[in-house]
Amino acid sequence: MSAASILPSDIVSLRMSHCRAEHAAREAQYHLAVLHYRTCLEAAERREDCRAVEFFALKLAGCYDQMGLNAKAASFRALAGSGDAPLLG
Repeated sequence: MSAASILPSDIVSLRMSHCRAEHAAREAQYHLAVLHYRTCLEAAERREDCRAVEFFALKLAGCYDQMGLNAKAASFRALAGSGDAPLLG
């Protein structure tokens, strides 16, 4: 089983990951929020949903800002602005 096949790709799994991320962010548990938002972002990229990629990249940027990781935040803001940049790198 490949790593891509174990990540959520259906809308219910995506929504659950998003809810977990939102809850973690509200609780200032940014490391957990990043984990869940990253899962959402990867699912959005697999679905080739540009608006969702932008949304989750901006959510990640906000979390990284809160964590004081400005360079990481900037890279996710750039991803949100480009629409076609690779997720990892």
